Amino acid sequence: MGYMANHFDLRLDPRKLVPGAKSVVVLGYNYFPKQDLGGSSDYKIAKYAYGQDYHHVVKAKLRELMQQLEEEIGAIEGRAFVDSAPLLERQWAQRAGLGWLGKNSLLLNKQMGSFFFLAELVLDLELEPDVPMAKDYCGSCTRCIDACPTDAIVQPGVVDGSRCISYFTIELKEEIPQELKGKFKDWIFGCDICQDVCPWNRFSQAHQEPLFEPQPELGQMRKQDWEEITEEVFAKLFKKSAVKRTKLEGLKRNIRFIKE
Repeated sequence: MGYMANHFDLRLDPRKLVPGAKSVVVLGYNYFPKQDLGGSSDYKIAKYAYGQDYHHVVKAKLRELMQQLEEEIGAIEGRAFVDSAPLLERQWAQRAGLGWLGKNSLLLNKQMGSFFFLAELVLDLELEPDVPMAKDYCGSCTRCIDACPTDAIVQPGVVDGSRCISYFTIELKEEIPQELKGKFKDWIFGCDICQDVCPWNRFSQAHQEPLFEPQPELGQMRKQDWEEITEEVFAKLFKKSAVKRTKLEGLKRNIRFIKE
């Protein structure tokens, strides 16, 4: 996961991404689904991947917002980012008062929990900043740490990405290490375990974004259907989806690892 260390100087100073930048506007976009897909004994994919790829959906919303701002106040120089640039988005979100960093390193918000995407507008406008979120509302709770089956949360607020189920099922191109057998809990794309156990997510409300709705057939998939999935079915279920990142062969590899 060496790419995480790339462009560290850009992560620290948004002005190197957007010359003349004076403000970072951080937004949260809810993706919590109306219901989980499948049953408790079925294979699982992360909630963020149920519908269309959030990069495209949220980026379009940012462009609309930029256009509205320009209609209100005139020409603006800036860029929109959705998990697509070396930007310390969770830290900026905390400074913007959007939430605090949980022990699973994700941003938590009292009203939304953690099932929301972060997006940013880096602008050349001088805006009055919001009050940063200074308090940590996790307290002594360690549910996310205790629940992680691969011990990826190595200390409060620090996740070893190379031990995370999401990394193994999405980013890893080689075979999954055998010592992880029995630890994936049927997750074949991504993982929501540390979020599902978080008490703050009991406040999560279902999103209202039609493009995040899954294909109807996706909710009907059972283990045998996943194990027999074809290229045609994969293309239909995950058209415009983030799941296409792992490709059919990657998904089949994950299923084999769990099943065998």
